[in-house]
Amino acid sequence: MRTTSGRPAARLLTRLGLVTIAIGLAAACTSNAPADTGAPAADTTERAAGANDEPGETVVIGFSGPQADHGWLAAINSAALAEAEEYSDIELRVAEGTNDPSAQISHIETFINEGVDAIVLLPTDGAALTRIATEAMEAGIPVINVDREFSSEFAARTTILGDNYGMGISAGTHACSLIEENGMGDAVIAEIAGMDSLPLTQDRSQGFTDALEACGQEVDHRVAAEFTVESGEATASNLLQAVPRIDIIWNHDDDQGVGVKAAFDNANRDEFLFIGGAGSANAMRWIQEGEMEATVLYPPTQAADGIRLARLLAQGKGMSDLVQVEVPRRIVLDAPVVTAENVEQYLPLGFES
Repeated sequence: MRTTSGRPAARLLTRLGLVTIAIGLAAACTSNAPADTGAPAADTTERAAGANDEPGETVVIGFSGPQADHGWLAAINSAALAEAEEYSDIELRVAEGTNDPSAQISHIETFINEGVDAIVLLPTDGAALTRIATEAMEAGIPVINVDREFSSEFAARTTILGDNYGMGISAGTHACSLIEENGMGDAVIAEIAGMDSLPLTQDRSQGFTDALEACGQEVDHRVAAEFTVESGEATASNLLQAVPRIDIIWNHDDDQGVGVKAAFDNANRDEFLFIGGAGSANAMRWIQEGEMEATVLYPPTQAADGIRLARLLAQGKGMSDLVQVEVPRRIVLDAPVVTAENVEQYLPLGFES
């Protein structure tokens, strides 16, 4: 295995019940969403550079996400809170994280009854939260849907997503580059996926397969774990026992990668180039130490970006970097490859597994 990596950057914060924090965010120039989305009408005359950086009218934003029982989810929550704390014109109300859709529905009902100005929601289950999110929109409260999509376009004003298919494309494209650089020819490629029942896993695998086709390669050995350390170690151990030679391994998730890496070390196997996924601090440290070739980022900033956009929508503003005066309805974030050459750039986004 060959490569390098970084420090923890996301702070793990736990909040019980509904917590109120005074905050404000920066973003871009002006304008805003149509009245029927629950956001005030855009002021298209205000176009001065940096106008959105100035504190505006205080707005109340409700934030709800799943229980932080996974390093990436903990980073999602802490990044949202940390981003919000940088500013002074937002009052952020944070619901206790939960994996129970019924409890999360109750939290959103509370936000609606309180008349918050916007809601940022990473749903435990997108389909299960669709109805209550739609009710919020119908009450004139713009909803920013994060990571797990609702089953109706009417449930959110804006949706912010990571790019699971793009993660596979990035991993596969990087694998092709490594094969060419190292003169591997017909390389033996293994893939350690996450839970196969999840669309995100299917998208990551499809992207990886499609990218490998571009350089005439294919996945020779594919196994699936469950996004946990324990399942990662067990699955990787079985893979190594069954396959005597591997040139490249892509593991979908850096949290389960802690177990995957333990299996590598226990088997004393390091002949392959190891690529990870998600962008944990563990993975970045391994990259720095030469124990890992790369990881593909699945941004833990999605809810933080949601907070920024919620502020813009609630204050009737838009994004100054766009000619279009409205906040976009859909944003898909990039899935860059983190290597020894650029790991310092991405260290601030690293999260602890």
